[in-house]
Amino acid sequence: MILALDTSCDDTCAAVTAGSTVLSNVISSQAAAHERYGGVVPEVASRHHVELINPVVDAALAEADTTLDDVDAIAVTTRPGLIGALLVGVSTAKALAAAAGKPLIPVDHLLGHVAAAYLEPEPLRPPFLALIASGGHTLLAGVEDRDRYELLGQTLDDAAGEALDKAARLLGLGYPGGPAIQRCAADGDPSAFDFPVAMSRDPRLDFSFSGLKTALAYVVRDLSDQALAASRADLAASFQEAVVDQLVSKLARALDAGSWEAVALGGGVAANTSLRARAGRLCEERGVRLKLVEPELCTDNAAMIGAAAEYLPVLPFPDYLELDPIAR
Repeated sequence: MILALDTSCDDTCAAVTAGSTVLSNVISSQAAAHERYGGVVPEVASRHHVELINPVVDAALAEADTTLDDVDAIAVTTRPGLIGALLVGVSTAKALAAAAGKPLIPVDHLLGHVAAAYLEPEPLRPPFLALIASGGHTLLAGVEDRDRYELLGQTLDDAAGEALDKAARLLGLGYPGGPAIQRCAADGDPSAFDFPVAMSRDPRLDFSFSGLKTALAYVVRDLSDQALAASRADLAASFQEAVVDQLVSKLARALDAGSWEAVALGGGVAANTSLRARAGRLCEERGVRLKLVEPELCTDNAAMIGAAAEYLPVLPFPDYLELDPIAR
């Protein structure tokens, strides 16, 4: 049984896992604190983590009906993320592990998103192809072993989630942008605006979303307030369609390039219903199994960190006292 912590960005997370079973998964969101800024402010996030981390850990242990003495190890995200936010989680994990005489397991946040596919229901076993799309990262990974992955392609600029956040700000939809865009797009026409799908002719498996974001900015700039209000749903739908088009086209290209029998979607953008539907149709056409991670396990959470930690080496006391977080 593992007590896992994640404070890589703006969500304070703790969970207790046992193999592929999630015994508890507590997430304290800071979205309201950052909404006024239209994005995450690192210093604000760090201060909130300091206030929230102990109550969140207590809640995770209580929900799992266990105690710190009963867990076998403490796992924590050590990279990548906001350095101040990571420091809170790593320092807390060290203190808990040392006080309880437990080993500590450092976990890469991106491996955690991959490992969310190992959790119930219907846990997925390697080998599989993983598409990870979030606010900070967008990548395709080949997963042959549970403790690592091969990077096949990644974003060359903005991540998909970051592009959605910035689009929501341009359209006056608030933060976080992904869910706001999806809600607004439900009433729009995805073919109303012809936004570019970057890298469509590039044979590589990399992504790019900065040009798409710029294209939206130019359209919004040229619209009056009244015209923007009338077109907001169509703009949201068309922008979301362009993001999903690029993600799915690169996923298709990766399937063409390998002999994968399963696909997993991870990261906050993987909760998007349009992406899930399009990926589902693609995998059905190719005869490939699709693991759709539960929405609450797509966004940042500690259960995925516990899932990854099951297959990673442990650090005994006092070796982990010298462990430092790494932003990138």
